[in-house]
Amino acid sequence: MRKIPLLLSLLAAASGADAGTFTLTSAQIAPNATIAKAQVYNGFGCTGDNVSPALSWQDPPAGTKGFALLVHDPDAPTGGSGWWHWVLIDIPATVDALPVGTGASDGSKMIAGVRQITTDFGSAGWGGPCPPVGDKPHRYNFTLHALDVPKLEVPPGASAALVGYLVNAHSLGKASLTGLYGREQ
Repeated sequence: MRKIPLLLSLLAAASGADAGTFTLTSAQIAPNATIAKAQVYNGFGCTGDNVSPALSWQDPPAGTKGFALLVHDPDAPTGGSGWWHWVLIDIPATVDALPVGTGASDGSKMIAGVRQITTDFGSAGWGGPCPPVGDKPHRYNFTLHALDVPKLEVPPGASAALVGYLVNAHSLGKASLTGLYGREQ
């Protein structure tokens, strides 16, 4: 009878040793802090620089063959679907960082082989925060998924929602970072 509690303790310790080690950080975005004007969208009444932040990660799960990054605002007033701000797939497993400005819409600063998917702004590339004036600050969730495949089979013109579905189907684990942004009246 004593073997079962000991086994459960060992299993809990083993899973706890791996839990929480996969991390995502940014020099521009502190966890749950306000996102700077440099990252804010330039359009729809917003006057930011629309530059994607630098991101770095460490300790992905064993067996990681690639990564995908999904940046989503769940607070956008869209009837429940939120707003996709940046979607990157086919990030090689050897990559552990994205420099500032990687998300240029023309793809000029993107890492070779990485694909940017069309966002809810209607184009590929980084689209920074731009919530409606007067809304409480929105949450911008950066979620990096470690994948069990090096590349995703994504059809041309796929929506960010479809890509998210495929990413989740191949995810070995994820690391997240949330920044906040609001516009006062």
